[in-house]
Amino acid sequence: MSTHVLMISPGYPAEMPFFTRALARVGARVIGLGDQPAAALPAMAREHLAHHLQVASLWDEAAVVEEVRRFARQARIDRVECLWEPGMILAARIREALGLPGMSVDQTLPFRDKEVMKQRLDAAGIRTPRHHRARTVGQVREAAERIGYPVIVKPIAGAGSADTYRCDTREDLERALVLVQHVPEVSVEEFVDGEEFTFDTICAEGELYFENVCWYRPRPLVMRLNEWVSPQTVAVRTLDQPDLDGGRRMGREVLRALGFRTGFTHMEWYRKPDGEVVFGEIGGRPPGARTVDVMNWCTDNDTYVAWAEAVCFGRVNRRFERKWNVVNTFKRAQGQGRIRRIEGLDRFLAECRPWVIACQLAPIGAPKSDWRNSIVADGFVAVRHPELGPAVEMGDRVAREIHLYAS
Repeated sequence: MSTHVLMISPGYPAEMPFFTRALARVGARVIGLGDQPAAALPAMAREHLAHHLQVASLWDEAAVVEEVRRFARQARIDRVECLWEPGMILAARIREALGLPGMSVDQTLPFRDKEVMKQRLDAAGIRTPRHHRARTVGQVREAAERIGYPVIVKPIAGAGSADTYRCDTREDLERALVLVQHVPEVSVEEFVDGEEFTFDTICAEGELYFENVCWYRPRPLVMRLNEWVSPQTVAVRTLDQPDLDGGRRMGREVLRALGFRTGFTHMEWYRKPDGEVVFGEIGGRPPGARTVDVMNWCTDNDTYVAWAEAVCFGRVNRRFERKWNVVNTFKRAQGQGRIRRIEGLDRFLAECRPWVIACQLAPIGAPKSDWRNSIVADGFVAVRHPELGPAVEMGDRVAREIHLYAS
């Protein structure tokens, strides 16, 4: 018998249609829930929905819960899923209202509130950056003085590195306060100097079926503050190595401490120069910026479908073998306006084509993207190789030699 899954926001963000399709591919009957008509959904999402329930606003949680409750009187719902962070609490409220399995509001809260997240991990003895919640300008200043500079100021309920600022001095903090004045609550944290990695997992009923580590080059805060950077996500083929062991152990401890059982998680962690590992943050969702595709290119497998198997069957049937190191390098066009020319691509492809797994750069004539709003920006070139050194070398060539120009 097929599982009936209510999927909140089946068409947004960009990766969601792939997860919607994956549910259908494992035999689920997928019911979409959103505040736009079905006709406005991306084709991939629309084609794999058995039904679409449109509500006036996803952010009126009480009204949405009541609407779903009415719908459930005449239609079966077995699970409620949401892989978009802003809708995760809504998903939990619907589960509680309908008595369905999955994370409750209390279990979901630490995945959305960075202070609750770190408090629970502190209680479990996991090393987190020193941190304080702040709602007023005065509280931010007080927290920064208590922690000591440099500090990071970031939204309590943010995603990725949006609205995140490093402050080395009081003057930096005052500038950051102006930039985050639209954010109702922030976390003021110790700045951890080190390399940044991910720990990504797919779990089913508390068992870990898939794990992945990516290396950010450079760390996301540097990517966010410097337009000239070509950000890279590097999926590491060999996980069993001393430099990664501490982060992987900590990742498992975090999952246990937060009671995560079924679905995708995306954790970020730091390795300091002295080898100490420090927790960054975790989301009960997949990573963005095409990282799920990077995992698939690393394994020649399908993590979208693996997630759907976990949700629908309580286990993951497929087995993963890490075959490749993958480097995905994102490009930002120079100038403003529309893309007018691309330099260096033809030569790179002529010399490295066997190792290029994807090349999706903005076409000539396309408007330049706002690099502050998307890591993907004006596209990417992904390469893979069995050895890490050659993969990174090719990725660095993409960063140095390929240029997009807008005018």
